[in-house]
Amino acid sequence: MDFGLTEDQEALRRGARELAAKFPDEYWARCDAEGEFPWDFYTAFADAGWLGIAIPEEYGGGGLGIFEAALLLEEVAASGAGMNGCSTMHLTIFGLNTIVKHGSAALREEILPRAADGSLHVCFGVTEPDAGTDTTRIRTFARRDGDGYVINGRKVWITKAGQSQKMVLIARTTPLEDVERPTDGMSLFLVDVDPEAVTLTAIPKMGRNAVSSYEVAIDDLRVPASARIGEEGQGFRYLLDGLNPERILLAHEALGLGRAAMDRAVAYARERIVFDRPIGQNQGIAFPLAEARTRLDAAALMARNAAWRYDQGLSCGREANMAKWLCADAGFQAADRAMQTLGGMGYAKEFHVERYFREARLLRIAPVSQEMVLNYVSTHVLGLPKSY
Repeated sequence: MDFGLTEDQEALRRGARELAAKFPDEYWARCDAEGEFPWDFYTAFADAGWLGIAIPEEYGGGGLGIFEAALLLEEVAASGAGMNGCSTMHLTIFGLNTIVKHGSAALREEILPRAADGSLHVCFGVTEPDAGTDTTRIRTFARRDGDGYVINGRKVWITKAGQSQKMVLIARTTPLEDVERPTDGMSLFLVDVDPEAVTLTAIPKMGRNAVSSYEVAIDDLRVPASARIGEEGQGFRYLLDGLNPERILLAHEALGLGRAAMDRAVAYARERIVFDRPIGQNQGIAFPLAEARTRLDAAALMARNAAWRYDQGLSCGREANMAKWLCADAGFQAADRAMQTLGGMGYAKEFHVERYFREARLLRIAPVSQEMVLNYVSTHVLGLPKSY
């Protein structure tokens, strides 16, 4: 077993870290407070060629894997950018992976070069108000009409929809009651976010406010058959090539957030003097931080394994879900311990820990809740009866 990174992977991490460091915590605090999309940051990473890291070289991308993309996003999060920084680009990485794997040659040629150079923004439309995490219950429907489709439906919690020109959209093409298996009869499309047929409403939320999430209403959106990704009715299977990378990438982002929080906490524990000694000399402070670091390092091993397995073409549903659970838990614990270490100053915006805390808490809910991960492990790993 070789747990080391290659020279190229180390150089990738170093390059991402150096570029991200040009955008300090104060930049992210302002973007978050004002609800301002971080265009300067996004443009810098686009100009440096990072957005196409997992897009094949023939389409202008880096031709690297989910493993390398995960390393990139972990460094972005660890810089203090957190989810506000990662969410500007991770949707392009895992959302377009479905097109890289299953899209037609014409669709790849049309979309991937513009995504790689940063000129095309893409969002991912899966979750619905009534279906939640039960994707088989979605109601958005694509009705065949001549040489195309007419789509109607509602989506919710669609990140970056307001900045996107395109959406990777899952819709039913066969009613649920007419299919043999619940996962049949869904199709995947790459559609225009057309203001004539698509209405966006931003959702006020607790954190990650530099990148908005939206309710999306789709009314009579007409799309050509060429916008369909792969075969009709096979969309759920294709969707897994977005969902497993999504879990892997966000697991690494949780690690990065945990690292950012730990850096703040450890520095404060060294410098803060109470009762004539640094508070980090007290085991009541030191031990919880040591435990948080241990949990982060352990979770990182599962996350690296999941990314490696995906890139090797091996099954990785088990590993991707476990990595998401472990990293989200470890990242939040690190942020929570950082806040406790700083005490009242952790609650203040000045030290940025409260922002890490808010964003780390999100990762225990999205992109899939901790409870749904345990449902997956109970059923698909342990073989226990399905609970839902």
